[in-house]
Amino acid sequence: MKRIAFLTCVGSLALALTTWGAPSKTAHKSAKKARGAATAQTVSAKGGGHVVSHARTMRTSRGVSAARVRSTRTTTASERIGARRNVTVNRERNISRASTLRSSRVEAARVRSARTATANARIAARNNVVASRQRNVRIVNNWRSDRFRGQNYAAFRDYRRQWHDRTWWRNHYSRIIFVSGGWWYCNAGYGYPAWGYASGAYYPYDGPIYGYGDLTPDQVIINVQIQLQRDGYYAGTVDGLLGPQTRGAIAAFQADHGLAITSAVDQPTLTTLGLT
Repeated sequence: MKRIAFLTCVGSLALALTTWGAPSKTAHKSAKKARGAATAQTVSAKGGGHVVSHARTMRTSRGVSAARVRSTRTTTASERIGARRNVTVNRERNISRASTLRSSRVEAARVRSARTATANARIAARNNVVASRQRNVRIVNNWRSDRFRGQNYAAFRDYRRQWHDRTWWRNHYSRIIFVSGGWWYCNAGYGYPAWGYASGAYYPYDGPIYGYGDLTPDQVIINVQIQLQRDGYYAGTVDGLLGPQTRGAIAAFQADHGLAITSAVDQPTLTTLGLT
């Protein structure tokens, strides 16, 4: 019995010891697990911090890149808009310039037309004046009346047409010149047609032409035509020919100024015109 009781006590003691030691091991294991969890949490916390920091960096980089892309796109769009505006402005400027040029051309054409009309009106008025002045004046070819008694008209009063060949003219006059289709000889300050000097010679006027300043007959006539134009008596061409229109203008001028009407270039007429 004693033996059984002893064994029972020993067993109870062993069981008690076992029960007491088991919680301690469990607690140790729990503490170890807690320390491991804490360490894991610490590591996780450290690793997580790096992850968070990397994520933030990535988000920042992506944000900066996106901002740069948006800025580049905005700049490109602005440049395109600016280019389109420049094109539009250039087109408007070109249109404005073209319109201004057209307006200038139209205005220039209008001015030219007005000037032409004014010039034509002046020419018409001058022609009317010339026609009015010449209407009652006849061209005179006969210089043997009493009106031509003076010495200033002796060359006209004494003029007779002469026909001779070239040799005769050369032997009698030292100066023979070709003027406006015909041959003229010079004598005592006058030029006369040298009839017969050459075949086919042309003389629009048959009579003497008073000369001055060693000018040829055609140069003298040109000066007379210019002055008669200025005075409103001649509206024809300045050609150096003493034709019907020029002679009519001379006759009208002579009539208005009380001169003997020779219808030709004589000394009193040149003096009155202011040429000598």
